[in-house]
Amino acid sequence: MEDRSPESVPLVAGPADVSSEEALPEPPAPRLNQTRTGIKPKALPEAEADLADPSLYFNRELSHLQFNMRVLEQALDESHPLLNRLMFLLIFSSNLDEFFEIRVAGLKHRVALGDDSTGIDGRSPQSVLGEISQIAHEQIERQYRILNEALLPALEERGLRFRRRSDWTEAQRAWVRDYFDEEIMPVISPIGLDPSHPFPRLVNKSLNFIVQLEGKDAFGREGGLAILPAPRSLPRVIALPAELCEEGFSEAVFLSSMIHAHAEELFPGMRVRGCYQFRLTRNADMTVDPEEVSDLASALRGELLARRYGSGVRLEVVDTCPDELADFLLREFALSEQDLYRVNGPVNLTRMMALLGDLDRPELFYRPFSPGLPKNFKKEGSLFDAIAAGDILLHHPFQAFSPVEELLAEAARDPSVLAIKQTLYRTGADSPIVTSLVEAARGGKEVTVVIELRARFDEADNLALASRLQEAGAIVIYGVMAYKTHAKMMHIVRREKGRLRYYVHLGTGNYHSKTAKLYTDYSLLTADEALCEDVHQVFQQLSGMGRARHIETLLHAPFTLHEGMVAMIDREAEHARKGRRAHLIIKCNSLTEPKLIQALYRASRAGVECDLIIRGMCCLRPGIPGVSENIRVRSIIGRFLEHTRVFYFQNHGKAEVWASSADFMSRNMFHRVETCFPLRDRKLAARVRKDLETYLVDNCQSWRLQPDGSYVKQTPGDAAPISAQETLLYAYAAKA
Repeated sequence: MEDRSPESVPLVAGPADVSSEEALPEPPAPRLNQTRTGIKPKALPEAEADLADPSLYFNRELSHLQFNMRVLEQALDESHPLLNRLMFLLIFSSNLDEFFEIRVAGLKHRVALGDDSTGIDGRSPQSVLGEISQIAHEQIERQYRILNEALLPALEERGLRFRRRSDWTEAQRAWVRDYFDEEIMPVISPIGLDPSHPFPRLVNKSLNFIVQLEGKDAFGREGGLAILPAPRSLPRVIALPAELCEEGFSEAVFLSSMIHAHAEELFPGMRVRGCYQFRLTRNADMTVDPEEVSDLASALRGELLARRYGSGVRLEVVDTCPDELADFLLREFALSEQDLYRVNGPVNLTRMMALLGDLDRPELFYRPFSPGLPKNFKKEGSLFDAIAAGDILLHHPFQAFSPVEELLAEAARDPSVLAIKQTLYRTGADSPIVTSLVEAARGGKEVTVVIELRARFDEADNLALASRLQEAGAIVIYGVMAYKTHAKMMHIVRREKGRLRYYVHLGTGNYHSKTAKLYTDYSLLTADEALCEDVHQVFQQLSGMGRARHIETLLHAPFTLHEGMVAMIDREAEHARKGRRAHLIIKCNSLTEPKLIQALYRASRAGVECDLIIRGMCCLRPGIPGVSENIRVRSIIGRFLEHTRVFYFQNHGKAEVWASSADFMSRNMFHRVETCFPLRDRKLAARVRKDLETYLVDNCQSWRLQPDGSYVKQTPGDAAPISAQETLLYAYAAKA
């Protein structure tokens, strides 16, 4: 890792980060996360303003960047344990990689096609790309300053050190040389650049070096440039043996430092004038034309290979790289200066995540906890009996995901179970869910699995799962070609006392035991006849053909979910117009769909108190007189990833609570198969409302969206500190 660091980027964003032309005056706050989001100076709208006015909407991509900035901010939050702070910084890198691979790549593709059309915010793709570049450069520079000036020194104080080449001891240098000779040299392939060795195709996000050479090689060729691709099979951070570490320290070195230190050995007889890290991020979006595909699985296998070599969208180079080499790389990848990011450290920070799993320093992580179980859940006896006695609601990760897995495992073994139907979106390669489905199919039960092969970045795993299930005898279908199946449903048919009875699981998250420990989600286990029949009808619709089926209690996309949500928001507005108290709470990951935003604007105008808990993208502009002064938007960023989609409507004393697999986005409402289910048990509905109210009083991990598009971190001040996640953890997790 290089020693140089940028001089001008503050670790903590402050009021100076806000454009004076675009910012609305706000009271000072201890910590601000503010950046421009596309609102142009304009007089505030009148009471009857056009709700399609672009000034009422934030740009989606810039709002997405704001979310990533809030994640980065956690790396400075000392209420998190030190290694969790490092993890947040690495998650920022991972999030930004995907942002460039998908969102920036999409904008660049539109520009290349000459598509200058604007979104609801009125911004053209070219203008958004320019602002993304400006913000991303600032935040990436800030990220490396946080790493170098805050986290690495703090880790060293706690006995964890990343050794720079300049700081290696003689014994460490000898060990690194042996490691290079034994582990790196046999698998690394230097590529000289000349007419017979053109610039190689480099894999997306791979670590590479560009090397300047002097002298002549064995064939008499004059030195010039060479490319060193770092072997992908090797770890990016290597722990030093304990006997080589300073007493009281665990120490590690970066693979990039090892390669840099011994680059000259790869070019014997020549002098290495310079060796510089770089990494190319490519377009990783996958498109499959439904009119040209006869076999989705085969088409996706081809697309997965192509994804590794999509067009370039971002070039990262170490900040010591000379301008002429950076310019050479930009030309090779057909990129411009605004696509170049100079970094003060490793160019592939995300790969440091692997090290965290190997560190035996529990005191530097959050303390582990045991997820709880609801009071009406019985560890002994049949889960079917427990569900038949009443609905069971689980709030992950505070409560265990294991009952969902145990229900399916019991169904696989139970001779009274005749059929199982299941949707799988993101599941995991070693999923207990899949193991139970395989067991059920091999046991002769009718097993039908709807696998969404196009779940982004999980396509390869899902193709493997599909093959495994098919080999076991399950019926595997890939949903509907033009609509991703994003609904989370399990349907079990069981013979009881001479008749068939249905049992169902509906959830807001995936059937993934690992993410169930990290993401907040709801799971409903029910034998409610109306809900179970509706889930049966949705599965029939997915596996067969025909007109849309009659669904009694569920809302489901792409048919009734959008109009149902708009109708419930409008119903709340009508209550307010009649002088009744009206209140709604919407909690989801993203809010970008224009008609839903306009329904919320209408509700605010009517006097409805609207509390929105939107973790990520939010295109709605709150606090605008005559339009959205009754709307409050907050984002919760904490130990767990907020993932629940749940909606509360006061409805003049006849409150309704709904949970869903869908966000308030166009893709969820119109281009995916989604479910939204009511909590028909009043006690469970009241419990969810109480959970939502806990988020509304959070003053530790809550960020409030301002009318100018900035987010302000909420602080307790003189009040008692309240963390929603800690409160729920205390309320629901198993007590030691």
